[in-house]
Amino acid sequence: MVLHPEFLTRPIAHRALHDLNAGRPENSRAAVKAAISQGFGIEIDLQLSSDGKAMVFHDYALDRLTKQAGAVRLRDADELADIPLTGSSEGIPSFPEILKLVSGKVPLLVEIKDQDGALGPNVGVLEREVVAASRGYEGPIAFMSFNPHSMIALRALAPEVPRGLTTCSFPAQNWPTVPAATRERLAEIPDLAEAGACFISHDVRDLASPRVAEVKASGLSVLCWTIRSAEMEATARKIADNVTFEGYAPA
Repeated sequence: MVLHPEFLTRPIAHRALHDLNAGRPENSRAAVKAAISQGFGIEIDLQLSSDGKAMVFHDYALDRLTKQAGAVRLRDADELADIPLTGSSEGIPSFPEILKLVSGKVPLLVEIKDQDGALGPNVGVLEREVVAASRGYEGPIAFMSFNPHSMIALRALAPEVPRGLTTCSFPAQNWPTVPAATRERLAEIPDLAEAGACFISHDVRDLASPRVAEVKASGLSVLCWTIRSAEMEATARKIADNVTFEGYAPA
């Protein structure tokens, strides 16, 4: 199992090619269409609905990205589909909708958001839905998560599907619900073998970490997040094989 070469040659649009001023909220159909039209890879995020469906949405809660409040997982898929994304008339898309829209035209990098709450082992429902939804999908696709248990579960469900870990230094201020011991452990990226990972996508602010250098030297691909300027991209590419970007147009 290896990462498709297009994940290393096409810059990847973070949460698709979003631009709120142009009516394209993050993780929206419009943002996905824009990325496809410009030939960029696409990164999206998945959260779970109350009826067990994979929905394309970044946050745990609805508040930041819609005019509704509360956790995504307290609404069913039909309810979520009817909630407009702020800055658009579009509702929240489902994973199958986005799969059909992309349809292999560009590489699709799918982040499965943590469902445990503390990056622990309480996972599986979303991973099973993801495998069912993407079965038979033709085109470059790969999955990743900050929670290694998610990718370990995905490996058991679909060992042939490329998997990676989303990684960083796990600072306490960004992970208030995660125990210190868990954060310290995950910062060392210890679960690559058990997850069967073929890549990491690492925080650009920590890209010069010796551990990232070790991962790259081992033969795994290194992606990074989130690049917001051409200057930042040039620096990141000294280490990373490819970038996940937003807010500017890569060359």
